[in-house]
Amino acid sequence: QVQLVDSGGGLVQAGGSLRLSCATSERAFSSYAMGWFRQAPGKERDFVAAISASGDNTYYTGSVRGRFTISRDNAKNTVYLQMNNLEPEDTAVYYCAAGRSVYRGTVYYTARDYDYWGQGTQVTVSS
Repeated sequence: QVQLVDSGGGLVQAGGSLRLSCATSERAFSSYAMGWFRQAPGKERDFVAAISASGDNTYYTGSVRGRFTISRDNAKNTVYLQMNNLEPEDTAVYYCAAGRSVYRGTVYYTARDYDYWGQGTQVTVSS
């Protein structure tokens, strides 16, 4: 069982920035593709960003492209989501996820491709 710990959420004004982190003690972290999803009140959990196990490939949902950056540090078993120019529409609980990766260059953007989930961290953007 892979345990993921999300952190870094908070309250920020529109236009501000936050960096989310997701850490694990899983030794095979570098073999997992990682992703971030978010869920706003009353809505389904939506894909935000993903990064391949190798770190070479990334993918973003359209509404965050150019504002958010996903990255990973395999030496620290941690994945990050740098969020800039935040908008009130970004308000949600953010979850990181890990998916077993056969090919280290593959990115996954659907929830069913992920095997493990963090507990979530709240991001609130005020207008």
